Amino acid sequence: MLDHEFIPAPDKTSRRLMIMLHGLGDSIEGYRWMPEALGLPWLNYLLVNAPDEYFGGYSWYDFVEEDPAPVVGVERSRKLLFELLEAQRAAGFATEQTTLGGFSQGCLMVVDVAMRYPHRFAGVVGISGYVCQPAKLVKELSPVALQQRLLITHGTDDPVIPLARIEPQFKFLKAAGVNLDFRIFRKVHTIAGEEELRLIREFVSAGYSS
Repeated sequence: MLDHEFIPAPDKTSRRLMIMLHGLGDSIEGYRWMPEALGLPWLNYLLVNAPDEYFGGYSWYDFVEEDPAPVVGVERSRKLLFELLEAQRAAGFATEQTTLGGFSQGCLMVVDVAMRYPHRFAGVVGISGYVCQPAKLVKELSPVALQQRLLITHGTDDPVIPLARIEPQFKFLKAAGVNLDFRIFRKVHTIAGEEELRLIREFVSAGYSS
């Protein structure tokens, strides 16, 4: 099982959950600020460490410049995340009440998982990431993939994952019928402060309003 930490909501009766996946070289420690920043008292959090050690942090898959998302590593991490999701379901956190979020490598993983997982999430938030093999992904969509709600954000000035490289990937998914809201912020490889957090907060909240 992936190493993870549960942060309970102030509302102890809530079974609403947000699972957050970090980026390359980061860890659980990088997202301890998120519960307070989003300010949603009814939302529990599960912060997850990726499986591989990477320069003091962790990675979800090997990073090679010629192939920035090696398929074997992605498939391995997908399997581990499926197991983690099933464990949460067994613990009483329904997928329909779970938001899946990720940054950079974590963004790639949440898109990959959400499009293949057989249950619908409350929402999926991907920040400053990209897609592993978009054409293959579209061929392997789960029966509920087109029911998923995705919010994807990216930066105009991202030097790590240039906007021009990844924007066509998400347009391709959208053209395939994926319910995807792609938003661009003037930012680098980061979260653009309260402006972007407000959008995420509203998107997450909308997933629990029905």
